[in-house]
Formats: sequence, structure tokens, C-alpha cells
Amino acid sequence: MAVRSGEKRRGKYFLMEVKQRDEETSKQAKTGDSPRIGFTVTKKNGNAVIRNRIRRRLKAAAALSEAAMASQTDYVIVARREALNAPFSALTRELTKRFK
Repeated sequence: MAVRSGEKRRGKYFLMEVKQRDEETSKQAKTGDSPRIGFTVTKKNGNAVIRNRIRRRLKAAAALSEAAMASQTDYVIVARREALNAPFSALTRELTKRFK
């Protein structure tokens, strides 16, 4: 929930919430300097099958965009319905742009 108080970056296919972690929080979470990412797909996007498909697409696109993520940063991606039918290259491009 701490990420909710961070910066919000709006995209066509998702909303990205971003918050920088301090040294103390990183040590407590035992994650070191590596970025953390979470995904939220609400019920208004559709049934479980559709929500899981959106989540899988976003996870795959985020894995390809991982190099653009800042260290010691938490990201939460809140999906929009448009992410379901968006071209995969567009999803990856949007994520990379929002990570920077």
C-alpha cells in the first residue's frame, strides 16, 4: 500500500504507481537494490480468464522492459481493459517509456 502514496504515471493501457525505497525498507524486504513490481487487474476488466490473460501479457512485457527499471524502486501496474487487445510491441514500448 505504500506505493499508493508515490508518483502516478498514466499510460494508455495501464496506470503505473512508482515509489522509491530507502535502504531500511530494502533491507527489511531482503530484496537489496533490485526493483519490485506488482500487478493489479480489477474485476471491472472482466472475468477471471480475461483478468489472468491481461496480467500474463503485462508480466511478459515487463520482463522484456526490465532493463529500464530503476533500482530500489517499487512499481505497481494497474491494468486497463485496453491492455487485453493491444499489440504486444505497444505494451512493451509503453512500459519502457513509463519505467524511465
